[in-house]
Amino acid sequence: MTLSECCMQIQPLDETAMQAAQQHWNQLAKPLHSLGRLEDMIVQLAGIHRSAQLEQRKKVVLIFCADNGIVEEGVTQTGQEVTATVAENFTKGIATVNSLAQVCQADVMPIDIGIARDMTCNGIINRKIAYGTKNFAKEPAMTRTEVEQAILTGIQLVKEQKEQDYNLIITGEMGIGNTSPSSAVAAVLTGAPVEGVTGIGSGIPSERVRHKAELIRQGIERNRPNPADAVDVLAKVGGPELGAMAGLMLGGASLRIPVVVDGFIAGAAAAIAIGIRPGVRDMLVGSHSSFEPGHRILMNHLNIPTYLDLGLRLGEGTGAVLLYPLIDASVRILTEMRTLKELDIN
Repeated sequence: MTLSECCMQIQPLDETAMQAAQQHWNQLAKPLHSLGRLEDMIVQLAGIHRSAQLEQRKKVVLIFCADNGIVEEGVTQTGQEVTATVAENFTKGIATVNSLAQVCQADVMPIDIGIARDMTCNGIINRKIAYGTKNFAKEPAMTRTEVEQAILTGIQLVKEQKEQDYNLIITGEMGIGNTSPSSAVAAVLTGAPVEGVTGIGSGIPSERVRHKAELIRQGIERNRPNPADAVDVLAKVGGPELGAMAGLMLGGASLRIPVVVDGFIAGAAAAIAIGIRPGVRDMLVGSHSSFEPGHRILMNHLNIPTYLDLGLRLGEGTGAVLLYPLIDASVRILTEMRTLKELDIN
């Protein structure tokens, strides 16, 4: 499937299915809208699914792993080699997201989309676009061809997951330094000041945050990404994991599979996807509000609601995985709870 074909298949939410889901909520033996935004979330899922007859979800976390050239500027707490180490930990089932996913009955699939070295461990899907990006503080991060390949990789992976009967997908990522390109993307696409969307990332001190923001501003000024062209923004100051996650969101929207957006990096990918095809916005489910300041700015700009606020900034899809039990519980209430009529309550 080409990018244009994928975008053409993205249709609006099904209003009939949403109305049916809302009507059923209103008939349940409980006060109207007493589950608040959980009800709204399930109505949205009905609109994506095109049916109010929702079923329990087969869930998967797709974690896109890549390295970022700007790490050479000292914007991170750890070295670039940690990306490969954590990616290997995903395959061993010993990372944070593995523990959470096991509790939430979700599968974890790490993907090498741009790790700076070859990965020989079993269990990682090899879709490498390049061995990391260029340092966007000095030159464009990627070529437009690399960006398009990353986006198409995400689209293809959704198709593969659907063939395996997965019907709820989380966007995860791992890459030392990836908050820097995410901050750059956020600044360009929202118009927010660089300082406002730049945070501590992996835990750097305040003086290095200022240095980080200056480098991001430098990269934007040098590369001049076009905010009206999301693919250009991604090529100039982004990364392949952002492109693949954006493709995942576009592919999910085209196939009517809900995609749950994790934290700041996933939010930047959502901005790219929406920049490519605005209609994808309604097909995305927000999860949590990250501690990273740019995430709230992004999600408010995109008008994507979030449901959890736990001060998380880990990535890996962890915050989004924590939404899974709320989705499952809400679906069960909608499908299993008795109505006022069934209980003969007027």
